[in-house]
Amino acid sequence: MRDPEGFWADEARKLEWFRPWDRVLNWDPPFARWFEGGELNASYLCLDRNLASGRSDKVAIHWEGEDGTSRSLSYADLHREVNRVASGLRRLGVANGDVVVLYLPMIPEAAIFMLACARIGAIHCVVFSGFSAQALADRINNTQARFVVTADAGRRRGRSIPLKSTVDTALASTPSVRNVVVVPHTGVEIEMAAGRDVTLEELTRDVDDWVEPEHVKATHPLFILYTSGTTGKPKGIVHSTGGYLVYNSSAFQWAFDLNDDSVYWCTADVGWVTGHSAVVYGPLAHGATVLIYEGTPDYPDLGRWWQLIEQYGVTAFYTSPTAIRMLMQHGDTWPAAHDLSSLQILGSVGEPINPEAWHWFHETIGAGRCPVVDTWWQTETGSFMIAATPGIEVLPLKPGAAGLPLPGIDAVVLDDDGNPTPDGEKGTLAIRKPWPGMLMTVYGDEERYRRQYWSRFPGFYNADDFAIRDSDGYFHVLGRADETLKIAGHRLGSLEIENATVSHEAIAEAAAVGVPDPVKGEALVVFAVPMEGVQSSPALRQEIIQHIRTALGAIVTPEAVYFVSSLPKTRSGKIMRRVLRAVASDKPPGDVTTLEDEASVHEATEAYERLKSEL
Repeated sequence: MRDPEGFWADEARKLEWFRPWDRVLNWDPPFARWFEGGELNASYLCLDRNLASGRSDKVAIHWEGEDGTSRSLSYADLHREVNRVASGLRRLGVANGDVVVLYLPMIPEAAIFMLACARIGAIHCVVFSGFSAQALADRINNTQARFVVTADAGRRRGRSIPLKSTVDTALASTPSVRNVVVVPHTGVEIEMAAGRDVTLEELTRDVDDWVEPEHVKATHPLFILYTSGTTGKPKGIVHSTGGYLVYNSSAFQWAFDLNDDSVYWCTADVGWVTGHSAVVYGPLAHGATVLIYEGTPDYPDLGRWWQLIEQYGVTAFYTSPTAIRMLMQHGDTWPAAHDLSSLQILGSVGEPINPEAWHWFHETIGAGRCPVVDTWWQTETGSFMIAATPGIEVLPLKPGAAGLPLPGIDAVVLDDDGNPTPDGEKGTLAIRKPWPGMLMTVYGDEERYRRQYWSRFPGFYNADDFAIRDSDGYFHVLGRADETLKIAGHRLGSLEIENATVSHEAIAEAAAVGVPDPVKGEALVVFAVPMEGVQSSPALRQEIIQHIRTALGAIVTPEAVYFVSSLPKTRSGKIMRRVLRAVASDKPPGDVTTLEDEASVHEATEAYERLKSEL
């Protein structure tokens, strides 16, 4: 691209600005300041602009609770609720530039409070509601937030998940907090601290129905979002208002081809960047109708998601490969019981999707007619970086390949010396030029920002994912570089091994981890979930081992294959490989408070003990 700044200026003009920018990009490596001098507001772009476009009565959010309760908010309804909350927050003392921590379940108020913060120039910091009190306290203390918003409780597979009591525990070690706003949701009894805690009803009593949106600078932070911290201290990723909104709006249209009839459902929680970009700011900026669902794909039964797609006429469905593989494990009966003909585009996010899951998603859920948009991006990138682009042109799809870099994205695969690899050779994925959606910095730690992302390959943003670029220019992302095994001097990505494992017709899911070995350094073990109806056996174990050897070579021979019915995952669907590594190393699993189902750890431990006794 000869004129990237001119290109991004054209994309930025598709939004509505209170004041145009003076300079498209101020690039002082590695810090980028996009659209300097420009002024805009995220809440205005997602709400007021849609009202002016005649969408007042159009549904903005369909919400479905796990227990079957539901709400639908038009754009006019959402606008009114956001303004009332913004007025209440301002009266509470929240000012432009203040950090507000949100610890909420998947209810409409999650989006309402995000947009209300943006309206008055406050910086929202959403903390995933599955995180512990300590994780919440760490994020509050790092930002020195004075305000927290939570709910009485959430719902998960028929259980009540305490949220307010978790906040109370966290606040015992967070002296900066002045007020807690509590949203009623499940009706459980909670304790309210006089002078500190405020109900949503109290917050919005006798408030204004309209608040003038703050004209914030394009470089004003819109939000801080912390990475999970599985590989170290959580990083507070800071995203700007202007650059983030320009990039996410464009990327969203390119990848999902939204129109006025779109009903968009992203199954991610707002506690992750996918929820920020693909539940709130992306679809609402385009005036789409968004479906938000509180529950899981398999409760009360395995048909829940397909029933919701049929009920609401979902046209674009965006979910994770982990969820797809879990549902695929149970065959075609459940989706076949529902009318999925409204679907037009399918999306995959969170990790690379293996070809077997891609084909099932494409053929069983999309009836072979819906393109599968496999998106590669990170918390740090703001939105999709590599993906198929039905919103621009329909290119050939390659199962297992993320696709081509989006317009304006200069992606490259580097070897250990920082040189581009030949096509077909594995290396580290990096980005050569700044882009508007990139993070501004790590909150309160500019040195960590430099070190983490820009020091290994000077001049390049280091994504720290393994990838291969093929001869057609398509990128095949192979997973995190920090999730690698080194066996007899050979560096192997866990995802490569897992993809080889699930390419066997008897296996639905797999996790590959390394355990200490006195000779090899690390030995490979695999935890595998058989397809429904498949019985585990010593013969199947040997068949899987041979299958992996054949696919990847003799050096990749598992020392053991453990059969389990489920893998330990976080509530966001990430496989907790560190837990499995601990189990297979005969060590305590460590903190498991963010797991979806702790019973999966016990099952993995039993599988390990059982096989050990047989050998």
